[in-house]
Amino acid sequence: MSKPSMTAAKKKLSPEQRKKLLEILKTRFEKNMNRHKSIKWASVQTKLTAKQAKLWSLNEMEKTSGEPDVVGFDKKTGEYIFVDCCAESPTGRRSLCYDRKALESRKEHKPKNTAVEMANSMGIELLTEDQYRQLQQLGEFDTKTSSWVKTPAGIRTLGGALFCDRRYDTVFVYHNGAESYYAARGFRGELRV
Repeated sequence: MSKPSMTAAKKKLSPEQRKKLLEILKTRFEKNMNRHKSIKWASVQTKLTAKQAKLWSLNEMEKTSGEPDVVGFDKKTGEYIFVDCCAESPTGRRSLCYDRKALESRKEHKPKNTAVEMANSMGIELLTEDQYRQLQQLGEFDTKTSSWVKTPAGIRTLGGALFCDRRYDTVFVYHNGAESYYAARGFRGELRV
């Protein structure tokens, strides 16, 4: 009988961690019904308890202050869509340049990580610009911070990356050098369960 890999073993929560996380997610779900009006928590919980790796990813989102919540259901795939719903860009995911290429291009003052690599290690995807705009229809997010979003290859090839925020009751998309990083810029992620 083979042993599970270290990576797989690390990506499991203890029964106590699972219970605590499910309580947090249920409370947030019930408190913010405007984000998921036609979805029932019991259905979400059934999916979550069957997907331990997804629970681990949600826990990573929670640990980095993302406050993940259900924002939709994909009828084609049968998946619930979780997104970071914290008011400002997650505090545990700030001061990151966009990706590895950007990090390696910095000569000094390199950040500890990149948005793309951190998202990958958490098992989540950076929001696209469209997904970010959809989130903003559910509330007001990033009124004091900003969040990297998935950048089209053409822009990234030329050295740029995109980020978004909300100011003056409007969602803005901007560009920056992918190697830049700021204390008030992080990233929001999506997880499908």
